[in-house]
Formats: sequence, structure tokens, C-alpha cells
Amino acid sequence: MSTPTIEDAAPQGGNPHSAGLDAAESGKVELVTITVRIRRFNPEEHPDAVWVDYQLTVDPKIRVLDAINTIKWEQDGTLTYRRSCAHGVCGSDAMRINGKNRLACKTLIKDVNPEKPITIEPIKGLTVLKDLVVDMDPFFQAYRDVMPFLITTGNEPTRERIQSEEDVQRFEDTTKCILCAACTTSCPVFWNDGQYFGPAAIVNAHRFIFDSRDEGAEQRLEILNDREGVWRCRTTFNCTDACPRGIEVTKAIQEVKRALVTRRF
Repeated sequence: MSTPTIEDAAPQGGNPHSAGLDAAESGKVELVTITVRIRRFNPEEHPDAVWVDYQLTVDPKIRVLDAINTIKWEQDGTLTYRRSCAHGVCGSDAMRINGKNRLACKTLIKDVNPEKPITIEPIKGLTVLKDLVVDMDPFFQAYRDVMPFLITTGNEPTRERIQSEEDVQRFEDTTKCILCAACTTSCPVFWNDGQYFGPAAIVNAHRFIFDSRDEGAEQRLEILNDREGVWRCRTTFNCTDACPRGIEVTKAIQEVKRALVTRRF
């Protein structure tokens, strides 16, 4: 059987297309038939999760989130998952795709070996509520526990707090966190001990510990000096590999450890 294609029809009537649009619409789009294998779980129906296969014919350049949307909208409306902005900013659609934590909205079908079944399951280490939806409360509690906000004393300033470019660079990388939980739920320590603060909480503590405007670094360091804090990290780099924003998570954790030892930040 030949590969399905979509042929662009010539525009009929109306204003002519722009040259850029004509170029984008010219030629054929080759479609592929894929199998999306999703781990389904509905505690109201059965205590165990099951794998369900769905067949789709798609443009391989679409995102995995588009494929999941198509399944929900056209094949099975009971499929449950989180999504929001669909542009890699909100962090809602973190899931395990072919065994790796990714954002479904930033992962293209062509990049996950569409010749074989594409497996999709919930992120690990958090209780699954239904299908791809997990209970994020423990994750956000750890985030809240490190006090992820600016702490200052004295009167409010009458103008902005000035920082040098070097001051900003000290913590700028960790400001990129979108709280998707991809890093924390890729951590084998977190899988086995849900009390561990996890990489995301430590990253967000780092963001303020090394902010020259903040005065709460000592408090956060004491929180992270807990037995479930930074010392549980085993430096496997899973968190850094999983981060969709490219944050050097393991490096940030090591810098917090160093600050605990030297009290220099």
C-alpha cells in the first residue's frame, strides 16, 4: 500500500495567497500510520492499569499532544490527561513517552520512532488518579516548603532593587522552571521515597538562595539540610536530561550542597 498523502488544492477565487503561504502549501505531505499505546487507569472500573492501542494516520511532524487530542476527540472521549497552553510554557502535559519524561506538546511524532508503537504513560512517583493524570499535591507541597518567593526585611524600597548582570546570571538558569515535574518524577530517589523534596523544589530554592536581593537563604538552606533534602541526591543526571527547559538541574543541586557546606552564596 502506498503512503497516504495530502495534496494541496489550488486556491479557487478570492485574493491570491502570499508567496510565503504558497511555498508552505506547495507539494505533498506524507502521512504515516502509527500505533499509540496508552496506559489507561480508571479506579472506578478496575484496580489495575491496562495498555490500550490506538491507530492513527497522521503527519509525522505533528506533536504527540496533537495525536492524544485526536484520540480523545475522535476515538475515545474518556481518555483523561492534562493540557493547557500547548506551547511548552504551562508544564501541564508532562508524561512518559517511550519511557522518557517529556512534554507532549514539545515532542514530535517523527522524533519518537513512529515505526514502532509509541508508549504513553503517567509520570512516575506520584499517585495516578486516572489515565495520565497524577496527584500533583505532594510535588507542589515540596515547592511551597522551600519558600519560593523573595524574602526581605526593612521598609519597602522606593525604587527597584538594582542588580548587576553578574548578579542575575548567578541564578538566571533556575528562573526558567515551569513546574512540570518532569525532573522530579525522573529521579529514582523520588520514585522510592516520596518524602524527598525532589529536584524541582531544590531548583526553585536555588533561584532565591543565589538572588542578591533575597535575605532568606539561610532559612532555605536549613530546610534543604533535612534528611529528605539535597543530601538524598545521587547525581544520576536524570533530572537534567528530563528538563524540557534545558535547566542544568544537577548543577543547581550541587551548588546548593556547596552553599550548605561553605555558607557562601
